[in-house]
Amino acid sequence: MSPAAVVTGAARGMGAATVDALVGAGWQVVALDRCADDPALDYPLASKSDLEEVAARHGAAVRTVVGDVRSRADLREAVDEAVRHFGGLQAAVAVAGVIGGGPPLWEADDAQWDVLFDVNVNGVRNLAAAAVPTLLQAPAPRSGRFVAVASAAGLLGLPRLSGYSASKHAVIGLVRSLAADLAGTGVTANAVCPGSTRGPMLDASAAVYGLGSPEEFAVHQLVERLLEPAEPAALIAWLCGRDAGGVTGAALPVDGGMTTS
Repeated sequence: MSPAAVVTGAARGMGAATVDALVGAGWQVVALDRCADDPALDYPLASKSDLEEVAARHGAAVRTVVGDVRSRADLREAVDEAVRHFGGLQAAVAVAGVIGGGPPLWEADDAQWDVLFDVNVNGVRNLAAAAVPTLLQAPAPRSGRFVAVASAAGLLGLPRLSGYSASKHAVIGLVRSLAADLAGTGVTANAVCPGSTRGPMLDASAAVYGLGSPEEFAVHQLVERLLEPAEPAALIAWLCGRDAGGVTGAALPVDGGMTTS
């Protein structure tokens, strides 16, 4: 039987690429996305049609759930969907995230700050709360996987993105602590830290800095280009696999060399 995963933030960008990578590696996926905008953010979020387009690429290998990572009940529904339709759950992947910024820390908007932490941090915690008990129900020796997308911003301090950067630092701390809590169970927990990756969030970052194009971020990466969503997705898919059983509690950069100096 093919293994099954839940992926949040699955309707576009890195989340959609993660669904593609997992299905390509033989996984079945429950793809969850909120599919609605948020008034505290200055850019549009994914739509239901985006999520349906991801599912249409993969037929019966993908089922969709419209849900918000801020709702633990929505995430439990996604986990239950995997168990009902795919016979179990072997991985949970927290990709859902949002970005916002502009003013310096002392002028940061409270509503935006709350959304950044509610989605980027509490969304990861909620997925762990919903998924880890199911991962632990597997008989030993277990090979369950929990992967969260942090950011190169979780390894750096970035001007005018204090809330986003702080939330991604928190994701790394959360995942490392989760890995410690899972010690000896066979279930691993890791964070992936992408650099500047093409997509709507990078477009929103460019707007924060008043850049003419997100391509201008490429100068901060040793590869001298932006990353494609499929590149961090490939690392996520590998971390979900059996070959990654020796990796846990890690914050792995896939950032084109952004954090080397």
